[in-house]
Amino acid sequence: MKNPGRGTPYGYDSLAEATGLGRGLIEKLAKGKQKTADVNDAHALVEAFGVAILVLFAPSPSPNLDDASPVTPTQEE
Repeated sequence: MKNPGRGTPYGYDSLAEATGLGRGLIEKLAKGKQKTADVNDAHALVEAFGVAILVLFAPSPSPNLDDASPVTPTQEE
């Protein structure tokens, strides 16, 4: 895994050591098996990578409505 901010390559173990997070959490995030992280864990990761938090944890755009979205507007016929 390449470090986008500082250019230092990281493996799961070296990133776990650099951040103080568990290797399992890092692997799940990297493989997309876990989509979110605790705010402190997220900050530890971006600090190690040297990037802004939105680089790693930007919400993905979706045309699908979620629970926070308003009711689907009615279409005029």
